[in-house]
Amino acid sequence: MRDHAPQPYDLVVRSRRAVTPGGERPLAVAVRDGRIADLGPYDEPPPARETVDLGDLALLPGLVDTHVHVNEPGRTHWEGFASATRAAAAGGVTSIVDMPLNSLPPTVSVPALEIKRKAAEGQCHVDVGFWGGAIPGNLADLGPLHEAGVFGVKCFLSPSGVDEFPALDPAGLHDALAEVASFGGLLIAHAEDPGSLTEPLGPTYPEFLRSRTQDAERRAVEQVIELAARTGARAHIVHVSAAACVEPLRRAQRDGVRISAETCPHYLTLAAEEVSGPAYKCCPPIREAANRDALWQALADGVLMGVVSDHSPSTPDLKVPDFARAWGGISSLQLGLPVMWTAALSRGYGLADVVHWMAEGPAGLVGLPYKGAIRVGADADLVAFDPAAEFTVDVAKLRHRNPVSPYHGRTLTGVVRTTWLRGTPIDFTTPRGRFLSSQD
Repeated sequence: MRDHAPQPYDLVVRSRRAVTPGGERPLAVAVRDGRIADLGPYDEPPPARETVDLGDLALLPGLVDTHVHVNEPGRTHWEGFASATRAAAAGGVTSIVDMPLNSLPPTVSVPALEIKRKAAEGQCHVDVGFWGGAIPGNLADLGPLHEAGVFGVKCFLSPSGVDEFPALDPAGLHDALAEVASFGGLLIAHAEDPGSLTEPLGPTYPEFLRSRTQDAERRAVEQVIELAARTGARAHIVHVSAAACVEPLRRAQRDGVRISAETCPHYLTLAAEEVSGPAYKCCPPIREAANRDALWQALADGVLMGVVSDHSPSTPDLKVPDFARAWGGISSLQLGLPVMWTAALSRGYGLADVVHWMAEGPAGLVGLPYKGAIRVGADADLVAFDPAAEFTVDVAKLRHRNPVSPYHGRTLTGVVRTTWLRGTPIDFTTPRGRFLSSQD
């Protein structure tokens, strides 16, 4: 009887700095059929059809960005699936979840979801999932959207900026949470209290900042907490910008309310004192440096579960030099990793922290156990990352559709060298992304 030698793996990627849920260590990561099949010693790689030795370059899991506005169909001139997913891949992001608004139609029903999936088909360079939307009058659509595979439903408590996606009032928010609780879903909320918002008194950034206070954000967060506790629903606050929200969230989490929250690179790395033009405008706004420091502490404490881009692009003409009228949104999908790594380095955090915030945390939020970590059984979504290399941001060279970013001209540390999706390098010409579903 002949002995059969074990079949070689499809791919082995070696790195002295592989970042796993247990920390950073030398590893040989073996891939078969698009999944991580084995983790072995760096110095003893198993046989493979292809072996890549990164040496001292870091090996990260592909990042998971659960807050991306792709805008296609309907506003594809703002962004689209081809351009957004190329930008994601260039930034080490291998899974995104698309927001339900800014596309036409918004994703507030199953037929609208199917229109969006059809628009995305064959264009995606990374894996893509979808959020649904909760707006006045579509309560009966929330369950079917869940069954169709969305990862949750998003609502606004204040005007969204587009007429086709109106905000929920307190009664509507209660009903949406109760409905979501009935089928074990997730509601995510843009939390600013409309009664606390005012019109800016002029075109400058300080006037815009005074129109959207920390108190407006805190009051809305407290409303979501109260109604989540009352209904037993699972709820999540998107893009927390205000340190005033941290203690209400901390208390609610300690008391067992099913509430989580995220923040974004721009709130952790930019400051109101340095805003120089409309590329910085977003809602809620970038606040002062002292507030930024408090958000870092909340992230370190785990009150904030992760960091996602809120990539919300527009055409340059909408970024008029009047903060009262300019479109609010930060374009950063390709830059989140180096932006965060640059700031994390200066604050004494490591690559394992950044991976926890930008891969493991978001994957956990939407229930993707096979994403966001280098572990056996996970998808072989991997990133070769040079943590010491520096570059200067040039918006003309970024892969998102329109050349607008507040990071233009900044020198950042950390360069993505290669991104693998299920064990295959992303070449930016052949879309291999798949649709993700909460029902998988």
